[in-house]
Amino acid sequence: MAELKTKPTKVSAAKFVAAIPDERRRAECRQLMKVMKAATGKSPVMWGPSMVGYGNYHYTYASGREGDWFLAGFSPRKAALTVYLMAGFATSGPLLKKLGKHKKSGGSCLYITRLSDIDLDVLEEMIRRSIAALQKRLKAAASR
Repeated sequence: MAELKTKPTKVSAAKFVAAIPDERRRAECRQLMKVMKAATGKSPVMWGPSMVGYGNYHYTYASGREGDWFLAGFSPRKAALTVYLMAGFATSGPLLKKLGKHKKSGGSCLYITRLSDIDLDVLEEMIRRSIAALQKRLKAAASR
């Protein structure tokens, strides 16, 4: 079974963000780091070379494949900020409509062109709900 390549690293998330060349994107990431920390209560950790994750959990698929991943996170992609809500959008569908202008959402990814186009309080609530749903799902799976 192939080993997952994206893992926590020892690279500083703050240094990673400070090195983002685009000034606007850098400022947005700093702001997003505050929102993520408030929503998760966790400190940022770099996962691979370009993902900033908060918290972590262990998963096991029915196939037997296991791994670790972050509860919520983001990556400053060139075209958009990608926000990762690992429980998907089932628990935050109505909030997605209140969020504001975003490019799209799918799976566990939310693509935001400009952070100023969205309501950060709504995003924070979406992160909280995603983590709660994920933890509930993991607890249910563990009790089987």
